[in-house]
Amino acid sequence: MASASSLNTLIQLAKDGADQIGKRLQQLSAERKNAESQLSMLDVYRLDYAERLQKATENGLSASNYQNFRQFIATLDEAISQQNKIVAQMDAQIEDGRQQWYAEKRRLSSFEALQTRQIRQQILRDNRNEQRASDEISATMYRRVHYSH
Repeated sequence: MASASSLNTLIQLAKDGADQIGKRLQQLSAERKNAESQLSMLDVYRLDYAERLQKATENGLSASNYQNFRQFIATLDEAISQQNKIVAQMDAQIEDGRQQWYAEKRRLSSFEALQTRQIRQQILRDNRNEQRASDEISATMYRRVHYSH
């Protein structure tokens, strides 16, 4: 069985690992929120440009201006597509991080359970030793009282 100091080291390493993964998850979550915000801005911008194109078309629009609008909207569509990929990648990273965090927490729980078991066993051994010592003292006193005459 692992010594108490080894187990304490393992517990501390597992706690540190879980904390580090937790901090990384917070960072990823903030980055994802930022990426989602950028995606939302792109969506709004694209919608705005589509509405501008619609109004310009209703009021009459030259072929070159129409082509410029369409090209710009296509560029926005590409940017939105790329941003969607970034958000999806971040979602995958966050999910991987969560799985790592859960694994580290399970590992920590295992070490803590082992430590608790060791403590209980030590208490049981101490109680047995104390009982033996008490029994020995009682037996010695009994022998002195009954066999000293």
